[in-house]
Amino acid sequence: MTVRPPQRYQPKPESVSAALDYEIAQEKASTLGRMGRQLEAAIAALAAFDAEQPAELTDERKAQRRRLVAEAGSALWHFVVQREALGLRDSARLLRDYKVPNEVRDRMGAFPPR
Repeated sequence: MTVRPPQRYQPKPESVSAALDYEIAQEKASTLGRMGRQLEAAIAALAAFDAEQPAELTDERKAQRRRLVAEAGSALWHFVVQREALGLRDSARLLRDYKVPNEVRDRMGAFPPR
C-alpha cells in the first residue's frame, strides 16, 4: 500500500510553473547585466588605450587598437542581441547611455578577419 501526502502539501502546477518562470527571468536579467558589464569593460579598455597614445602609432599599436575596437564591437553585438531577445528594441538609447564610439558601432556584428 502506498501513502500519498495530503493534497494541500502537493505543489500546485501553477506554483511550479511560476517558480520556473521566475528562475528564467532571473537568468535573463543576469545575462543582460553580464553583457552590459562586458560592453562597459571593452569600451573602457579602448578609451584607456586611446588616452595613453603616443604621438605616432606603430603598426603594432594600430593592430592592438583594431583588436580593441573589434572586441568592443563584438561585446556591443552580444549585448544588443540579448536586449532584443528580451523585447528591448531601443538601441539608440543604449548607444547614448553607454557612450559607444561610432567606430565601435560600425564594427558591431562584423567578424574579425581570420
